[in-house]
Amino acid sequence: MRLSDEEFDRIVKKALRRVPAEIRRHLDNIIISVRKRPSRQMLREMDLSPGETLFGIFEGVPLIERSVTSPPLFPDTIFIFQEPLEAACETDEEIEEEIEITVVHEVAHFLGMSEERLAELGYD
Repeated sequence: MRLSDEEFDRIVKKALRRVPAEIRRHLDNIIISVRKRPSRQMLREMDLSPGETLFGIFEGVPLIERSVTSPPLFPDTIFIFQEPLEAACETDEEIEEEIEITVVHEVAHFLGMSEERLAELGYD
């Protein structure tokens, strides 16, 4: 499946509206950035080989690791990777669902949310 940048951005916006309010409210201070694919450095940092699939990644300082005396140097960002999502999905709806799941999991990392709470929200 191949989408134009505009079509993919439309699906991302639609997917973000599906994210539960409890999690979506934390997106106000997080940048959502779409990239074609993860960089080699991102794959290395995640300890993934270039052939492994990565739909998204959170880059920033999780809330539980923050300090008033040492604020983060860069804005918190969730990267969404278009090409891996297109390769793994067959319909716009599948991509939308995968983006929703990815964003929820990445925000959960930011919040320090437990896997149990994610399961309660239906994201296990």
